[in-house]
Parts: sequence; structure tokens; C-alpha cells
Amino acid sequence: MPALVVGPMLRYVDSVSASIWVETAEPGTVTIEADGRAYRSPTFTVHGHHYAIVDLVELSQDIASYSVRLDGEQVWPTAGRPPSRIRLLPADGARRLAFGSCRTSVPHDAAHVRTHGDDMLRSYGCHLARAGDAEWPDLLLLLGDQVYADNPSPELLAFIGARRSTPPQGEIADFEEYAELYRQAWTDPDIRWLLSTVPTAMIFDDHDLRDDWNTSQPWREEITRVPWWRRRVVAGLGAYWIYQHLGNLSPAERAADPLLRSLMDGDGGGALDAFAEKADAEPSSNRWSYTRDLGHARLIMVDTRCARQLTPGERRMLDPGEWAWLEEQVTGPAERLVIGSSIPFLLPEGVHGVQNWNEALSDGKWGEPVRRWSEKFRQAIDLEHWAAFRRSFDDLAGLLVRVGKPVLILSGDVHYSYLAKADPGPIFQIVCSPLRNPLSRLLRWANVFTQFRIATLVGSLLARLAGIPRPPFRWRVTKGPWFQNAVATLTFPDEVTWYESTGEAVKPIESARLR
Repeated sequence: MPALVVGPMLRYVDSVSASIWVETAEPGTVTIEADGRAYRSPTFTVHGHHYAIVDLVELSQDIASYSVRLDGEQVWPTAGRPPSRIRLLPADGARRLAFGSCRTSVPHDAAHVRTHGDDMLRSYGCHLARAGDAEWPDLLLLLGDQVYADNPSPELLAFIGARRSTPPQGEIADFEEYAELYRQAWTDPDIRWLLSTVPTAMIFDDHDLRDDWNTSQPWREEITRVPWWRRRVVAGLGAYWIYQHLGNLSPAERAADPLLRSLMDGDGGGALDAFAEKADAEPSSNRWSYTRDLGHARLIMVDTRCARQLTPGERRMLDPGEWAWLEEQVTGPAERLVIGSSIPFLLPEGVHGVQNWNEALSDGKWGEPVRRWSEKFRQAIDLEHWAAFRRSFDDLAGLLVRVGKPVLILSGDVHYSYLAKADPGPIFQIVCSPLRNPLSRLLRWANVFTQFRIATLVGSLLARLAGIPRPPFRWRVTKGPWFQNAVATLTFPDEVTWYESTGEAVKPIESARLR
């Protein structure tokens, strides 16, 4: 019997088109019916799973509701839910973006609410189902750790245990387990409805593959000696391409994609595996970063994980090819730039100094014994943000200053939310994290300490002792930190609001003007 496994998910939307992604239980033809028109696409099969992405083109107005048919049988919408609608990008540009990161897919029962808090993605979906049009975002940005491949839920562990007893114990091993991971993450009814009716753009962070992914060359050398890692990274990048990246692309970009053509021609997964293996071994062979023009703003989603250059002494957050691409993207005519970076660019200054210091020591500034200790310290407490790639930090700081227009950097990863402002220049760091994965009380206090003047002085002193020059400009945290699960909205031109929830209701934590 035809059935949806995951989706429908509304992905790329502009002023004249929309793309809807699905996973189906059987191969066949997927039909989207909207405003009296039918749009069709056959499925393609990868490792026994069936997918399609259907483009609705030549649209001239918003669509009040759409339905999904599989081989003629209607499978969406489901009873008791508001209609799934499509709002095109407004002629005068995006009005509001919603964003967040870091979401564990555990149940919503009382026990897991006590340990993990309310799921902000689910709460936000419940809120929008009742909200008026003025509160709806034009785009939802998911800024990393959409799934936790290295920390599966109890339900996923049961799934894994039923199929194997081989390493890696307690972690995802292959494409089949990734497919189940995504299914569990995105099929709660409230989340499923949200993703069916709000366009989404996504980028990975480390837990989509594994904690500390590409933190350093020693990390890569160590993990590649692990027997099961090759299968894991190939499955992880392949699944990311299917479940997240494919929908980031415009219809024209997908039409020109040779990998998608191979899969549509019936490759069955061999081409995807070869692509993923090469993307890991040779990052310059592929680009995960992408842009979306939002009218008055240009969204630039930056790959800060796979595109790293890890050579000791020449570490870069972005390799030369990726950096050249970013330089080109920031020169567009938009009034402002919105940069999606899964990891923050502007950390609290104390943490920034410590990461500068650790990078220098890990590169051998104080000798070999200290280098080895510093590398262990780096991996133990996740010293891997832009500050730990100081050459790239300085390059990006200079580039953003030269742009001469407002730059809003949206990030997650750190499991607390805050706003930082650069001085001088209209450069803002806006962090919203987590959607659902709160820090322990001890780590909360440790992060609060980094906001105070003494922590800034300590971090600066360590950086100076290692001979590291001062940053190109100063900045300060002006709002936060907040440690509860949260989702944020950016209302153009200059307002950001963070929200928390209790159950299905959301309420503001705080708002700020970006001035």
C-alpha cells in the first residue's frame, strides 16, 4: 500500500516555485496537487529507500493547501491538522526567518521532558498552527546537529540492537540506520506538519556525523584507523545529501546535478557512496555551502565542517577554494548579509582567547609535550570554533568590515543563546541553541563565567603569552546568555527574538534591535 515514510517537507521556495521532498515506502510516482494543477516526479531508490523531490513551477500566488498522491492514492494531508500551504517569497523580500540548532530526537513524554526539556521544533509547530499570518516565518533555518548520529535515542538503540551486535556500539553504522534516525527525527505529527508548510534550509555540524568531526588533523588520523569509520562517514554524508542537502538546492541547481541524474537513472546507491567517500577524502571535490537570495538580504550558508583545511600551522576554517567562493558571495547587491555558520564566529571574548591560545600550542608553540597535551585538551572541551582557526577568523573579520553593510551571523552549536555586536561596524553574532539538548548545570555555570571580565582577561593573557596578536576588532555580548531550549526569529530589518516553551505554548525570552 502506498505510504509516506518521511515528509512531505517543503524545502526550496522562491517567488515563482516551490520544492517538496518525500520518502516513500514503495517506488512509484509522487504527485503534488495544488490550485487545480498536478506536479509529478518518479521516485529514485538508494539502498532500498525511495525518494522524490517535486518542483512546483510557474507559480503566481500563494497556495492555500496542497495534497500528496502516491500512484494516484492520496496520502497527505492527514486528518485533524491544518492544511499544508505554500507561501512564496514576498515581492519585497523575506519578512521573517526562524532559526535554531542542536536537537535530540527523544520522546515527548514527561520523563524525557524532565531530562531534555520541551522540544522547541514541536512547540513552534503547535504555535504556528494557531498563529496568524503575521507570525509565520518565510524560512526556517536549521543550523546543525539536526540529528545525533553518535547519541541515538532509546528507540533507535533498540532498532540497532535488533539488527546487529557489531561496532560501533551505541552509534549509527550505515545508511539503513541513518534512514531510521531521520525518520524518527522528523515524523512526530506536529513537527511533520511544520516541515510540510514552512520552507527549510539546513547545514550540518559535527553530530550529524560524529562529535568533533574534523576538529583537527590528529583527530582525522585517529578516526580513520577505526575499522567502522569509513562505512559511517560514507553513510553519513550520503544520508545528509539525500535528507538535507538536496532540498537546499534550487530546481535549476538540481537539474544540473550529475549525482541526482545518476540516481534517477537507477544507480541504486553506488554513485552516492562514491560521491560521499570522495567528498570526505577530497573536500574540494564538492561544495556543501550555498546561497539563497531573499530580496533585500542574501543568505549565505557556510560549510564549517567538511571544507576545513587541517594542516598544522596552516589551519583554515575554509580551504582556499571555499574561501574564494565566500569572497564572491558577499559582494552581491543585497542590502544586508545573513550568514549561516553552524559554529559561532564571535564567541565570548574569554573563550575566544583560550581557543587562540590552544591552537598555537597545538601547533607546537611551546614544544612537543605541550602540543600533545593541547591537542587532547582541544578535543576534550571542543575548542574548534572560528577562534581556533585564527587565520580564518582574521580573514573573515577583515572581509566583513570591508563589505560595509549590515552582517548578521546566525549560529548554534554552543547550547546557549546570546547576541554579540562588533565594534566598529554593523556586524552581529546571533546564536540560538539548543532546540532540544540543554547543558548540564555545571556547564551552564562554566559558560556564565566566560561572560565576566575576569574570564576575558584570562583568555587575553593566555593568547598574549602565546604571542598571538589582538583580534582585528573588539566585540561584546550584549544579550544573554540563556540556556533553555529555544527557537529564534529574525524580523527584518533589525529585530531578533528568542522564544522558549512550556508544552505547546511559546513565549518570548527577550528581543533586541540590531543597531
